[in-house]
Amino acid sequence: MKITFYGHSCFLIETGTHRLIIDPFLTDNPDAAVAAKDVKVDHVLVTHGHEDHTCDVLEIAKANDATVVANFEIAEYFGAKGAKFHGLNPGGGFTFPFGRVKLTIAHHSSSLNAGLNPIYMGSPCGIVLEAEGKRIYHAGDTALFLDMQLIGRAGLDLAILPIGDNYTMGPADAIDALDLLKPKVAVPMHFNTWPPIAQDAAAFARAAADRGHKVEVLKPGTSLTV
Repeated sequence: MKITFYGHSCFLIETGTHRLIIDPFLTDNPDAAVAAKDVKVDHVLVTHGHEDHTCDVLEIAKANDATVVANFEIAEYFGAKGAKFHGLNPGGGFTFPFGRVKLTIAHHSSSLNAGLNPIYMGSPCGIVLEAEGKRIYHAGDTALFLDMQLIGRAGLDLAILPIGDNYTMGPADAIDALDLLKPKVAVPMHFNTWPPIAQDAAAFARAAADRGHKVEVLKPGTSLTV
């Protein structure tokens, strides 16, 4: 399974027969590795409603006839705008043609148009993806929580964690999260997009290594295989 970082919290997941994108934030992201119009996928996975995770969901879904997989409110929202959709909620999972998706809790918020006319977008979530015998956890935007140990209990080939602080876990809490999750490898996300979430990802990787964790820092456009 190939995982490509597109910037911020956006990742392309390629299995042998399917292509999935998680949290597409490309058009308004100066560091994005690809334009939304060039994305070719069959499913769009979404962790929560904030624009830095959803701004290109509708364009990508409609252009590709792709299915939006998200919590109930987000799925229904994009479904009402003409996208194919499948709604889930935390603790619930579903087996798709590419594999199984289960939503986990995440401690964060979830809305669109925050500060203007906010639209509540349901519970923020993390995503556990099981495909091709691999198990991947995309934590979404979350604080550290003790139940991460339950997510890692069945084994994780990859954990993708925010390290930006301010809105999510910072580096210290992300290393504590790795203690609970125990993945084979971790990738940081949600950092350096704006000054409030500026972080030294290399320093995070070194500190994680001191605690026995392998971290791969991906630049936008680069990939790893699990």
